[in-house]
Amino acid sequence: MTNASAFLKTMLVILAASFLSAPWTVDAAPQLGQPVPHFMVTSTSGQTISQDNYRGHVLILEFFSTFCPPCRRSIPHLVELNRHYGKQGLQVLGLCIDEDGEWLVKRLADELRVNYPLAVAGDSLIADFNGRSVPVMYLVDKKGNIAEVYRGYTEDIGRSVEQSIKRLLEEK
Repeated sequence: MTNASAFLKTMLVILAASFLSAPWTVDAAPQLGQPVPHFMVTSTSGQTISQDNYRGHVLILEFFSTFCPPCRRSIPHLVELNRHYGKQGLQVLGLCIDEDGEWLVKRLADELRVNYPLAVAGDSLIADFNGRSVPVMYLVDKKGNIAEVYRGYTEDIGRSVEQSIKRLLEEK
């Protein structure tokens, strides 16, 4: 082996070892059965909201963007779910990931006649939920644990969400 190839081989081993031993931090989405990560947001109407507001309720947390076509399809479905199951214990909170979000969210709320609180999610909240892909819905049970996670939105997902809500509302 020549000096150059021995040097290259040694450097590759050192590089691989340092890569494998580096302390990597990976944002991980909350897993099923885990408690919902702590959050505190201010709604577009000025109300401070945290997960404590939803104790004993089934909660849908939806991360969305005002520019996302599947998000614009999911919101009317959430409005209808909130209207139909709200008195039975369902709560919905929409969290917008748009950077210039508040005025866009207010406009969207008026346009789609949203009947649940909306807030702009800050960077730390987005990181806690790994919420850069939208829409993503977290269904939280009455005990505050993640019961289901839905990524994207189709009519099939909408039906599945509703079935999960019915099941969770029946739990003690």
